[in-house]
Amino acid sequence: MSVVSTAPDYTAIKQRQKTVWSSGDYAIIGTTLQIVGERLCEAVDMRAGSRVLDVAAGNGNATLAAARRFARVTSTDYVGALLEHGKKRAEAEGFSVAFQEADVEALPFADGSFDTALSTFGVMFAPDQEKAASELTRVVRKGGRIGLANWTPDGFIGELLKIVSRYVPRPAGIKPPTLWGTMGRLLELFAGYEIQASEQSFTFRYETPGHWLQTFRSFYGPVNRAFAALDGKSAAALEVDILRLLQQHNNGSGTLIVPAAYLEAVIIRPSA
Repeated sequence: MSVVSTAPDYTAIKQRQKTVWSSGDYAIIGTTLQIVGERLCEAVDMRAGSRVLDVAAGNGNATLAAARRFARVTSTDYVGALLEHGKKRAEAEGFSVAFQEADVEALPFADGSFDTALSTFGVMFAPDQEKAASELTRVVRKGGRIGLANWTPDGFIGELLKIVSRYVPRPAGIKPPTLWGTMGRLLELFAGYEIQASEQSFTFRYETPGHWLQTFRSFYGPVNRAFAALDGKSAAALEVDILRLLQQHNNGSGTLIVPAAYLEAVIIRPSA
């Protein structure tokens, strides 16, 4: 008896994801991650005047970091409300940035349009990982660079996402987003490209574990939607599991200090 495998319905999955990332207010979380965008721009050796694309930009951390280095930045995301947050931040700091709604799996730009593409904790959530990687390499010129910051599977956020997926499973056929945080997966997605990668750490600093949980439950799409999808008993169990995880990783005394590992990668497109 043969088993027929059905390809994932990426259109339906992306619509569901768009709803997830439109929920809460990711900008509240994203603003705290600004240092990651700054580090990434240094890692790719950002040059003034470079044509830069920020993919799945959220509220614009990498966008602003590149603009501060006088690059010509186009900031994209498929959630328009998040781009509005980024636009307000850019205007407040006096930067001229182009903002455009766009899906990372179908970028509306010509081949080789950019010197550098960036993504901080964004492209990793694209359901069709191969297509997303292909689009990144397509829009970057020969000899150009792709800079990525992706949560690792075994770091704090990787463990959080595993817990959430036990309560609200990923759609069938979709690979874990944290695979982007492994060198092995990057070598598969960007075969033949030079990849320079190193593990980095971002530190969450909140008042208490309860403060962190309330913030993420209110504003971080995946956690917000997970709680919304569960009945009271399951939601209470998820809360216990997340608080336990926070306690396990907490380095603070009377406060919350939780390091979260991510992979910082610079991918260089061959010149020939």
